[in-house]
Amino acid sequence: MKSSEDEVRGGAARGPMSIGAVARRFGLATHVLRHWESMGLLAPARDSAGRRRYTVADLTRVAVVLRAKEAGLALETIRTLAATGDLAQRRTILEEEAETLRARIAAAQSALDLIECALDCDHEDVTQCAHFQRVVSPEP
Repeated sequence: MKSSEDEVRGGAARGPMSIGAVARRFGLATHVLRHWESMGLLAPARDSAGRRRYTVADLTRVAVVLRAKEAGLALETIRTLAATGDLAQRRTILEEEAETLRARIAAAQSALDLIECALDCDHEDVTQCAHFQRVVSPEP
């Protein structure tokens, strides 16, 4: 996936974009953008025919939602963060999310360590390897 900055600026449109163009730019289905709009995450303007017209600001919001989802934030949390003007509330939410993300990163690192240990092991049965057993067993 492109970086968020590239997603927003790369091939920037000459004016407001249709829902289909935005969906293609971000590799999303149009129903995802409609769902995000129904949740209050997006609020694209409408043209005289009622079609959604996405501006650069809307594209930035889509990129932010995608990055927040990549970080593991739920759509409800993203909506709360976007809606709150309360710095203390935003900080509290982000601190909690950061701690959750740190725990997920630690768990993923532990899993990677286990896999790498097994890859380096020449034992026919990796569970019989003393080094592997140390890596698997909980610390005392």
